[in-house]
Amino acid sequence: MFRATGVAHLVSISGLHITMFAWGAALLVGWLWRRSGALCMAVPAPSAALVGGVLLATAYSVFSGWGVPAQRTCLMLATVALLRLSNARWPWPQVWMLACAVVVASDPWALLQAGFWLSFVAVGVLFATDSGAAYARSTRATGRTDAESSAGPPQGRLAPLGGSVLRAAKSVGASLREQWVITVALTPLTLLLFAQVSVVGLAANALAIPWITLVVTPLAMLGVLVPGLWDAAAGAIAWLLAYLQWLASWSWASIAVAVPPVWAGAAGVLGGLLLVLPWSWRLRALGLPLLLPVLLWRAPLPAPGQFELLAADIGQGNAVLVRTASHALLYDAGPRFSLESDAGHRVLVPLLQALHTRLDMVVLSHRDMDHVGGAPAVLAMQPQAELLSSIEASNQLQTLRPARRCVVGQRWDWDGVQFEVLHPQAADYEANAKSNAMSCVVRISNGVQSALLVGDIEQPQEARLVAQAVGLRSDLLLVPHHGSKTSSSAAFLDAVAPRIGVVQSGYRNRFGHPAAAVLARLGERQIQVLDSPHCGAYTWQSWLPQDGACMRLESLRYWHHRVP
Repeated sequence: MFRATGVAHLVSISGLHITMFAWGAALLVGWLWRRSGALCMAVPAPSAALVGGVLLATAYSVFSGWGVPAQRTCLMLATVALLRLSNARWPWPQVWMLACAVVVASDPWALLQAGFWLSFVAVGVLFATDSGAAYARSTRATGRTDAESSAGPPQGRLAPLGGSVLRAAKSVGASLREQWVITVALTPLTLLLFAQVSVVGLAANALAIPWITLVVTPLAMLGVLVPGLWDAAAGAIAWLLAYLQWLASWSWASIAVAVPPVWAGAAGVLGGLLLVLPWSWRLRALGLPLLLPVLLWRAPLPAPGQFELLAADIGQGNAVLVRTASHALLYDAGPRFSLESDAGHRVLVPLLQALHTRLDMVVLSHRDMDHVGGAPAVLAMQPQAELLSSIEASNQLQTLRPARRCVVGQRWDWDGVQFEVLHPQAADYEANAKSNAMSCVVRISNGVQSALLVGDIEQPQEARLVAQAVGLRSDLLLVPHHGSKTSSSAAFLDAVAPRIGVVQSGYRNRFGHPAAAVLARLGERQIQVLDSPHCGAYTWQSWLPQDGACMRLESLRYWHHRVP
């Protein structure tokens, strides 16, 4: 809901909250400082208020967990405070760049964080498009003095009530303009970083920003002194959540696109900036064509008759995305790491968003948690996807989406690519077999190249497949049961005769997968083994079967651990 409405930045300990706390703390310190003539003679009250505000904001940041955004905000506040205390009056670009330099010098990896770019670009855009500065320039150009400008129209004076209403309207209008400017300027950058942007973000933030800033956060802070105010803060949040839930329920509340390449993202960011800069509309219009690469970019898809497999890096579990020219299948959904975290939320949902992929089918091989842990998140994101699985009727996943049983003999064709279920048999559902033995086995082939996805079948199921003389031969094999010693028998490997064996296993997993005996059998048959700890996400394409890509190797950085 927070992502769909674009208010995630408000529901964390963000720079806005810390800055607001610093402002309030500075007011309080200044008021107390002025109560003592001796203190004012020693240090001017404005200087004391500035230092006190920064120090108290830093203490608040430490109290709230000292997260990276909090550290960044405190460094920025301290930088600006030191400039003021030194009586330096720098133009805003120099102040902005100095704050950037201080943050990067203290934490060079901040450049890899989305929050760094969003926050600094947002502040820079607000500086560059400051309506107050533009209005001051216009009054100087017309020859009107500041007194005349602040007094209102030269012909007559508004009544006090009318003047207050007009000032309030101007303030609301300025706030809405600033929010619109930020929304337009950051949309390309948001699409580049997250492949998703909120359409209702302007309406959501128009209420959420003042409500969180002026009502909820002060009540939450004052609740430290008066605990009863926390109930009032909770009530204020409840009202806001009802409004946000209403906005998020709209089918078009947010849009998602495929993650564009860097050049397209850079062009889009430049286009967004051009649209909001205080220039003529002719110059601003030049930003529109620069936005098109971001909005129209589509991730490359296989040609008809070809297919692509992407074995996601999800640790100890299975999750393989299969794409054809116009269809997609997800085989298993990875593990659940804890009650709050699973492979669906952390890996698969972002992956599907980045590729802008709409699933036609989700195949859950069996009920084990390292195969279905991420399924709830994936199914919630893909309401149109059919569920094919061997999970029992009482499984909780059946309440999310009724599953059709996978049974040997099921076949379908997508864009010239054949999919066939080889296991289990219908009688197996009545035999009360253990979960591994019920793994759905799917073979994918375009007549030239093929892949075999087998879940956690063990040697008895492998022997049955070999004895049935079904077409097992495949170029790529998802190694059974993550390379367990109970699977990958010699007869099965000979029947499949793969060139590539993909092992989806966790780094230093407690099961010792892949087992040394399995690796030895694979090596004896000159099968190339690619495991998750060394390879990361692995991509294999039927039209380039010799050129599989290991993401961990292709995107290696100096800070990455080299797995021995």
